Amino acid sequence: MFVIVGYLLVIGCVLGGYAMAGGSFPVLLHAAPHELFVICGAALGAFLVGNSSKTVKATLKLLPKLFKGSKYTKARYMELMALLFDTLTKARKEGLMSIESDVEEPRKSPLFQKFPLILADDHLMEFITDYLRMMVSGNLNAHELENLMDNEIDTHHHEALIPAGAIQTMGDGLPAFGIVAAVLGVVKTMASVGAAPAVLGGMIAGALVGTFMGILMAYGFVSPLAQLATQKVDETTKELQCVKTTLLASVQGYAPAVALEFGRKVLFSTERPSFIELEDHVKGNKKKTA
Repeated sequence: MFVIVGYLLVIGCVLGGYAMAGGSFPVLLHAAPHELFVICGAALGAFLVGNSSKTVKATLKLLPKLFKGSKYTKARYMELMALLFDTLTKARKEGLMSIESDVEEPRKSPLFQKFPLILADDHLMEFITDYLRMMVSGNLNAHELENLMDNEIDTHHHEALIPAGAIQTMGDGLPAFGIVAAVLGVVKTMASVGAAPAVLGGMIAGALVGTFMGILMAYGFVSPLAQLATQKVDETTKELQCVKTTLLASVQGYAPAVALEFGRKVLFSTERPSFIELEDHVKGNKKKTA
């Protein structure tokens, strides 16, 4: 929603300022279609040349998500931490082997079925169950587990940033392609140097539209999307770090409630529930289960 509002604000302010200065819209409307064809076509071609098919597919998959709001809300984090609390509490009371069946088939597990929001996220569930499985096996100490988690999170973060980098590179190239379109317009103008001054002025103005379009698309549309994509990756990584910190605290012998506090402190302050909020939520969830 904010992306659309931002785009409308960019267009409104740029064109509004142009109109206030007495600019001629027919010049823009006449030149814009073929300038856009040159700029967008060249940028798309460069994007395909500079990226693997995996990156292209990942970028296309990411784009629709950028126009949606963030799913990483306080409510989601409280549900995640309630799941971790219930799981660790069961393991502490009944032994780690008691959660083996839950970990092996989470979608059939009554324990995990109470948290549909988290269960629907395949990547997050895989991360949680993989490390719970390792905890059940008992073959890794806390330092080995932390190192493995850090490596996986780093790999995930790097891989998730690739589409954002591809979008940013495209944005960086758009002003140059705008110059290319403008140069082509100048070439066309120079071929008509014998025309009337008014005609030449219109042709030069049309050529400069290419530079205008390239810069506007780069800094008003494409580069902000890359920045937004990077922020969304950071949110995903933060969620994994929350799980990591909570599980490691449990492995080191802390009670589930204390381990949960370790994980809560990792979250961004804008979505982090307070100690009382989380405690009330966990207790309320526990009463429902009982």
